[in-house]
Amino acid sequence: MSVTRRGMLNMLQGLAVLGAASKTGLLEASAQTVELLGKSETFTDDYVLELARARAKKPFVEEKIQLPPGLDNLTYDQYRDIRFNPEKSIWRGQPHGFSFDLFHSGFYYTSPVDIFIVDNGEQAKLNYVPDLFTFGPLVQQPKGDMDLHYAGFRLRYPLNSKDYNDEFCVFQGASYFRAIGKGHLYGLSARGLAIDTGQPNGEEFPFFRSFWIRTPTPDAVSVVVWALLDSPSCTGAYRFTIKPGAATQMDVEMTIFPRRDLDHVGIAPLTSMFLYDAMNHVSFDDYRPAVHDSDGLMMLTGAGEYLWRPLANPKTLQVSAFVDNSPGGFGLMQRKRQYDDFLDLEAKYEKRPSLWVEPIGDWGQGAVELYEIPSQREIHDNIAAFWQPKQKPAKDSSVSFVYRLYWCDEWPLDRQDYKSMARFSGGGLNFDQNKRLYVIDFQGGSLTGDVVADVTASQGTISNVVTQPNPQSGGVRLSFEIDVGSAEMSEFRAVLKRGQERVSETWLYRWTKS
Repeated sequence: MSVTRRGMLNMLQGLAVLGAASKTGLLEASAQTVELLGKSETFTDDYVLELARARAKKPFVEEKIQLPPGLDNLTYDQYRDIRFNPEKSIWRGQPHGFSFDLFHSGFYYTSPVDIFIVDNGEQAKLNYVPDLFTFGPLVQQPKGDMDLHYAGFRLRYPLNSKDYNDEFCVFQGASYFRAIGKGHLYGLSARGLAIDTGQPNGEEFPFFRSFWIRTPTPDAVSVVVWALLDSPSCTGAYRFTIKPGAATQMDVEMTIFPRRDLDHVGIAPLTSMFLYDAMNHVSFDDYRPAVHDSDGLMMLTGAGEYLWRPLANPKTLQVSAFVDNSPGGFGLMQRKRQYDDFLDLEAKYEKRPSLWVEPIGDWGQGAVELYEIPSQREIHDNIAAFWQPKQKPAKDSSVSFVYRLYWCDEWPLDRQDYKSMARFSGGGLNFDQNKRLYVIDFQGGSLTGDVVADVTASQGTISNVVTQPNPQSGGVRLSFEIDVGSAEMSEFRAVLKRGQERVSETWLYRWTKS
């Protein structure tokens, strides 16, 4: 997690290209399409899988684009001055409504990315054509015949209005990708794979070397994209089936081929930003009540228990592991959905999507790992979460996972239990300096019958546990005090019950001595 990474992701919004496309089918070529498309070759559903398998048997080779003078040392502003021409978007005006734009190479993006179109069992590479882009006054258009490849692509669809093709999904930079649902703005990101996150030897960043994008049928409601992943430690074959909507849905089928034993690998990795909320606002001299793309890690355990772990911005790196067997799902969620939650007219954090991961099939034993990294600025991505399988992928083997991603307001939609929607903390009651007061507002459950709370802490003494109806929210407010004594850290756990029945998710919190 670094400034550079966050800068790359934020840049995708700043480039603001309006899109609409120029292509019918792969084989129905206009004069421009002949120039844009390379030689046609056969493509099968297992083509990328076999390509990844064969590449894993060979040593990793790092490749860099030889950028010409004027493009070799671009600044952020110069790179922003290269824009895709909206009149030349691929599939423009086709009945299915989808189209896509391309990103130019340069700045941070110097690894060659090849993009192919798949149609009727054939594939053809999109050749580098500088005329697809407009080059502003800050940068020179390249001259001569050269292959600068591309840096990625963005998908478009009339998501919010039938009269405009909104961008709803972006693949650019290493194995990063982002998507949004209806009414959202870009926020957190997903990745193809995480390797050695938080390890002393440093993190390795696999990257998508090539993409194959299938031309949709006229009545299609989704786009299929294959991707070839590569890194010094492994290769991978991915298939994404991407369906835009109120909650944009991605079905991900992945198989990785390790070049070495992968002792620390993250499946379905998520990356986000959390700066502060009511719990740590005192550390930031900022008029806004909260600043974050996500405010909690949610998990559905294999036993059917929902966990909610509010995010933190700790003083030192903080790692948490939630051990489980065959999890039902996990995600980094954004529960605050009102302008008053943030008071930010530009960032509009209330419109950032949540991202829920739903495993398909039995993922076996492992743990959801959460990494919280200290940060003082909102341009930093300082939160990571992923599934770490207990069975480590071994050299010369293959490992497959299937899962579904929901870029959404919240998920699932049919929950009937109480959810933690807000949390606060302050000095203890009666001015007791040895105690600290915690307040949690729950919403969403039934108000029928008396609700009590079960609150525990790994260190310290809990007292003054109170549950009461909250007429302002229509939910239940839980408050309690704790005296941690001389402890350096304590794990809090709270759940609402009606008799012996659990009626809320389990609220978790890690207190650390400041």
